[in-house]
Amino acid sequence: MTTWEYATIPLLTHNTKAILDQWGEDGWELVQVVPGPTGSANLVAYLKRPKGER
Repeated sequence: MTTWEYATIPLLTHNTKAILDQWGEDGWELVQVVPGPTGSANLVAYLKRPKGER
């Protein structure tokens, strides 16, 4: 059975692709993007990857 680890990261709207590409290169998969606690100008990304992958 696969076990997962998770990460929550803030996204800068002017640099979203570069941020997600970097995390993707490290084996992270984007699960969801939601507005941050201070409103829709800030975004938060939730990512996952199988435990043990680095």
